[in-house]
Amino acid sequence: MLIDTHCHLDFADFEEELDDIVSRAHQAGVKQMVTISTRVRKLEKLLAITEKYPSVFCSVGTHPNNADEELDIQTEDLVRLANEHEKVVAIGEAGLDYFYDTQKPENQKTGLLRHIAAARETRLPLVIHSRSADEDMAAILTAETGKGAFPFILHCFSAGPALARTGVDLGGYISFSGILTFPKSEELRAIAKTVPLDRLLVETDAPYLAPKRWRGKRNEPSYVVNTAEVLAETLGVNYAEMARITTENAFRLFSKMPKV
Repeated sequence: MLIDTHCHLDFADFEEELDDIVSRAHQAGVKQMVTISTRVRKLEKLLAITEKYPSVFCSVGTHPNNADEELDIQTEDLVRLANEHEKVVAIGEAGLDYFYDTQKPENQKTGLLRHIAAARETRLPLVIHSRSADEDMAAILTAETGKGAFPFILHCFSAGPALARTGVDLGGYISFSGILTFPKSEELRAIAKTVPLDRLLVETDAPYLAPKRWRGKRNEPSYVVNTAEVLAETLGVNYAEMARITTENAFRLFSKMPKV
């Protein structure tokens, strides 16, 4: 059994065949999925998906590339929505994205701090997006953890080894996507070898970043199997053991998510 801890089933890419996509995930052994919020104002669409599919859960939050649009969303809004809805099992995704540079960095930081406060209060894991922002992200995580620990994931990890070490040292989890399977991702696979087994997660970030076996195609939750296979090979364990480890980690971190 695997859990895709990060996908975007509300995106238009999936609209016409969501039944088939969830069915293919189950057939591949991906028994549960967390579809991740990118705009709080679109939470209703995510909730409708989770209500239709018992194996699908969701988060609530504002992606850093939408930070300017949702500056009015406060910590108490995130906490209220997370507490109101049984199938909201995480906060985010929030973070810093200096690669695309479409939103003001100060607004991204404001949003991130509010999401951290919500994660600290609800004890739900914060899904963190960090791209080309290693130093700022490490500084914020270190400072905020000093004010009070909160559970978090560095999702779709593609940053440097220093941020991975900081994340692990602060109690966070590192989630690997299809990027891990790419031939040129030697450095990322080297980082994966340094992450303790009890902090590893796998995800698709679907519809983006299909792993090597399906490179160039639209990604979907069933494809997380290939990422888990490569992670197992990288760490020198068999696939069944890797599936067991990452699934146990997911249930420990997403503690509100029941086994279905």
